[in-house]
Formats: sequence, C-alpha cells, structure tokens
Amino acid sequence: MLRPLRPALVSLLAASLLGGLQLPTAAQAQAGPAAAGSTPALTVDQARAAALRVLEAVKQGDANARFAQFSPSLQAVTSPSMIAATMRSQPKVLSYELLSVRSGTNNSTVEAELKTKAGSRVVFMVLGRDGRIERYYFDRTDDATSSVALQFVQAISTGNFITAQSFLNPSVQKELTPASLQSKWFDLQRETGSFVKVGRAVEAESTPETHLVLVNVQFNRLSDNLYVILNSENQITGVDFPETPAPPKPVR
Repeated sequence: MLRPLRPALVSLLAASLLGGLQLPTAAQAQAGPAAAGSTPALTVDQARAAALRVLEAVKQGDANARFAQFSPSLQAVTSPSMIAATMRSQPKVLSYELLSVRSGTNNSTVEAELKTKAGSRVVFMVLGRDGRIERYYFDRTDDATSSVALQFVQAISTGNFITAQSFLNPSVQKELTPASLQSKWFDLQRETGSFVKVGRAVEAESTPETHLVLVNVQFNRLSDNLYVILNSENQITGVDFPETPAPPKPVR
C-alpha cells in the first residue's frame, strides 16, 4: 500500500497545474547563447569531430576510449570496466548520424541519432572546451513514464551514476551531477541499510506537464519509495531521496 505523497511533491504538482512550473524542452537544452563577440568553446567543426569520435567508440564498444572521452568529473564516478558492463547490457549500435551541432560560450551541444538492433534513439551530448563529454541525455518522449523512472533507479542502485544522470532534464543535470547522485544514494543507505533490490514502479499522480512515479526499493533494514518527477518529455525534473525513511515493519 502506498504512503501519502510528501507535501513538497504535492505542492510541486499543484504548481504545475497552475502553470507555475516552467521546464525547458529538449530543443532548448543547449548550453545557452554565446555572448556577443565571445569565442565559442569549440568550433562547429571541432565539436563535430569530437562527437564522431564518441559515436565511433560507442559503435565499436571501446570502453577504454569511452572512459577517456568523459570529463574528469565523470571519470571520478566510473571506470572502463563499469563502462564495458554498461555497453554489454545495451543494444548494439549499428550506425549513427549527426543531426545538429551547436556551439556556446562554455560548451557545445551535439544531437545524433543512433540506430541499434532495438531501433533508433536520439541522443544529445554536451561537450566541454576539450571536446570531452560533460553530460548527455536521450530523447525518451515516447517511452512509458514508469519505465523511465524504473530504469533511472536501477541505474543508481547499480552504481551507474553517469547513466542515471542521463535520465535528468538538462537544466537539472547542471545541479544534480553524478557525484551528487552517488552521495545521495550512499547517504540514503546509511539510514536504510544496504541496497537489496528494486521493486515495481507506480505512476501515482499525473498532469499534462508533470508525472509522479513511486519506485519501491528494498534495503536490508526496510523498504521505501523513491519519488521521481518527470515532465511531459519523460525527462526527470526531481527526485526525492527520503531523509526520514519509513521505519522497519514488524515480523508477521
């Protein structure tokens, strides 16, 4: 049986209903307009070349190259072996195509389409001044909302914090980094005990612009729900890691 929604999340949903919550769309996800007269982080040609190197490494399944293509902050929460395991779990990339390249003052955003054995998927990559990946996300608009939330929690629970961040809305990614996701997950387990397994995901509330999904997670001391908020494009805009989890239940 589901517990009542936390007041902060109810307020957030109410704000969405009243039109008070304004979230960027995928098309607005580029780093921001370059200041007049400023030099872009990378030229369009440089960003295109860097993106092609990334996409080729993905297609070839080269985990070492993928690791080298991450920014230092992303490298701090992963390893070539973790990347290799993640790549083995995903559909093989058969081909790819660059759709757009945009340069900003501090970084560049590249949009590409991956054709895999499971179908096509559009990915957006944000590249830093050195051409390495700072963050990325996929177009998941047509996916089931509960499935997106479930995959996000599964990524966190298996230590794939870079993958987990890819489910977040681009503006949220700037604040909720892989390192902060890692910290929140470890802090939660100090209260709940070690992670055991992820249960089911249930869409608890929904408006045209906002969806609230409860994902049940079992720890060795207790079970609790993570509250995941998504926008109309199935990008995660908020996650509630409970600070005071429900107490352990008595044995029947």
